[in-house]
Amino acid sequence: MRQLDNLLGRADRLQRRWVPLAFAVAVWKKFGDDRAGDLAALIAYYAFVAIFPLLLVLVTLLDIVLRHDPALRQRVIRSALSAYPQIGPQLQDSVHALHSTGIALVIGLVGALLGARGVAMAVQNAFNSVWAVPRDRRPAFPRSTLRAAGLVAVIGLGQTLIALLSGAAGGLGHLINGVPAEAATVVLALVLNIGLFWLSFRLATAPEVSWRDLRLGAVVSGVSWQILLLLGGFIVGHTLRHSSALYGVFGVVLGLLAWLYLQAQVTLYAAEMCTVRAWRLWPRGLRPPPTEQDGLAYQRHSRGERRLPPG
Repeated sequence: MRQLDNLLGRADRLQRRWVPLAFAVAVWKKFGDDRAGDLAALIAYYAFVAIFPLLLVLVTLLDIVLRHDPALRQRVIRSALSAYPQIGPQLQDSVHALHSTGIALVIGLVGALLGARGVAMAVQNAFNSVWAVPRDRRPAFPRSTLRAAGLVAVIGLGQTLIALLSGAAGGLGHLINGVPAEAATVVLALVLNIGLFWLSFRLATAPEVSWRDLRLGAVVSGVSWQILLLLGGFIVGHTLRHSSALYGVFGVVLGLLAWLYLQAQVTLYAAEMCTVRAWRLWPRGLRPPPTEQDGLAYQRHSRGERRLPPG
């Protein structure tokens, strides 16, 4: 037992001295301090609930706008579902357009959008918690609702447009028939994703956090998103294969929830990297005695729980 304590002590001293490792440990510890895993689970749950209303809105609007071009309509829907490897076709088969007209159609679309609002509110709560924004300084109604609507529009429409542009660029790359063209397609999608994440982080976080502070998280999230999409077929396929064998048709539900939870976790880790860098919260201690940055991290966490302005 003493040998184990000595080994842990040496590992702690090493990580405190080596900046890259100290930074990684600080991000990991702050993720735990903020209970960001629970926040990611909440985002995944609301995202799962929001997928079907948002697809309903998209399919209905496309039926109205592109009724004379079914090929383009199908291409847009496939692009919107490209973020869900192997599950996208099953989602597409489960959603059909609203066939009502006039006031009934408007009410149906508004109701579907309101049903999707929960995921945006969960994202706002998660990012403001990560940034330790006091509860009395977080955007309240109606600004929070407007930000939520903007967040849904930016993420939903943005991802669809990026997938469409990437597909068009990929088609052009096949025509040109060259590795540089394929690489340019990947770079284009990466740059667009970084911009989309940066704007989304801005909408999800209180104004007291600057654009500059959010930049690192946008870059990390954009790169991570590209990697997840490249590996998505393997990850989701592996999850579906095991969960479907155990739970049958419910395996698709579990696979989708696992995929959404993974995406939410990666995004919140990127946000934690921003806070650790902005507040210089490294090195953190793995064992006593605590470091100065440990105290600063706990002070920030307590500030985030404040509900009334200081008297």
